[in-house]
Amino acid sequence: MPSYELALILRQMPRPELVSVLKRTADAIFDKGGIIRKLDNLGTRPLPSKISNHGLVHRAGSYFVFKFDTPPATVEDLEEEYGRDVDIIRRRIYKADAAMQEQITCTLHEEMQPPAYRKEVQKMLAVANKKQKKGFQYNSGLDYYPFQK
Repeated sequence: MPSYELALILRQMPRPELVSVLKRTADAIFDKGGIIRKLDNLGTRPLPSKISNHGLVHRAGSYFVFKFDTPPATVEDLEEEYGRDVDIIRRRIYKADAAMQEQITCTLHEEMQPPAYRKEVQKMLAVANKKQKKGFQYNSGLDYYPFQK
């Protein structure tokens, strides 16, 4: 099953109601044969602009991200079901990038090296040296242009 991310903005509500909305959202994924891998709470914050949804105007919302696996045929059903929920202001389901799913393994030996000897730092320095601008080159011997240009 492919991995997906569900980005949700829920209306502002007390904590018990928020928990029931999240359970309802998770149950919909489970009912369609999905598996939830992770749930991230990004907090409650003001919306970038006021959003009108289900006859109400919202100015703040609670942001959540579900990471889950489900069959591709069920994604449209989930979108439709979440669209009918009056507590959900915005919802988007994205297919998770395969590169994001790879687990990055680090060894303690690599992390304990001084920064100058780490591979990542050496790569960054090589890129910086390629992009570095050369000094002034009008055969004047100066490293700047003495006249206004």
